[in-house]
Amino acid sequence: MKSWGGFSVAINEIENIENETDSDADLDKEARDAAAREEAAELAHLEKLAASGLLEDLDDDLNLDDIDNILDLEESAYPKFTLAKNKARFLRMVAWYRQKEEWIEVAPVSGVTKLFKQETKGLDSIRSAKLDYEMELETGTLTPSQRSYRKDELKMCKVQEKMAVHLISKLQIKIKSGRR
Repeated sequence: MKSWGGFSVAINEIENIENETDSDADLDKEARDAAAREEAAELAHLEKLAASGLLEDLDDDLNLDDIDNILDLEESAYPKFTLAKNKARFLRMVAWYRQKEEWIEVAPVSGVTKLFKQETKGLDSIRSAKLDYEMELETGTLTPSQRSYRKDELKMCKVQEKMAVHLISKLQIKIKSGRR
């Protein structure tokens, strides 16, 4: 510890803080690199499965058109996704929609109206992405791994569309009942 004009400065502490900041940046980079390696390994695994024809068997028998509300399904009956990131995305989506359905019960009409506008706009983008994936799958020019990836994304779009439509209908009911 050195002292200058009555002020004590702990140089070691300052150096430790600088080293911690550098190590945090290194950890972030390492985490991103690890995630990239994991995704590359996952895609390589999917390519192997697709080339062997096993990937087509991973599709679940769940018909989304027969389900009114995906949130009412038991966890064991959830749609199955081949990509881990889509499984995680689906679970986050289910939690978000459940939270919004609970929120609707106590929300002010102005907040419900705002969410209605956002969800309606979002539904348009979901449907657009869904159409894009459907058209890509129909072209027949995709590799087996690209095809399985697009199928997974298409299923995610269908699930998201189903949940958004259900939420929008609940929002409409709340808006109509709140304006009377």
